[in-house]
Amino acid sequence: MKRQKKIDDNIYDAILEITLLIPPGRVTTYGTIAKAAGHPTGARMVARAMGMRLSDQPDVKIPVFRVVSSGGFLKGEHDNRQKMLEAEGHEIKNDKIVDFKKVFWDPLEEI
Repeated sequence: MKRQKKIDDNIYDAILEITLLIPPGRVTTYGTIAKAAGHPTGARMVARAMGMRLSDQPDVKIPVFRVVSSGGFLKGEHDNRQKMLEAEGHEIKNDKIVDFKKVFWDPLEEI
């Protein structure tokens, strides 16, 4: 079990590092981060990792509000996320980022 935990920690650390690189005014998806972290089918793992790291490291400002679903939609409770995205200049209509493709950030192409 220790070996599996170490592997998970490494993936979670990679997810955190990639998330910290998302530039202001840009957004990416859970699946894109998973792919960049070496786990192409791990979109749910990305969400779980973000939740774990946020609770473990409340002093680290992780821009999780810049991570959205694959279609540019905000999911779940997102009032605060929407406010933060709008503060960065994003327009959101019907829970979707307008011009999603224009503001999409792909770490595999841009870092």
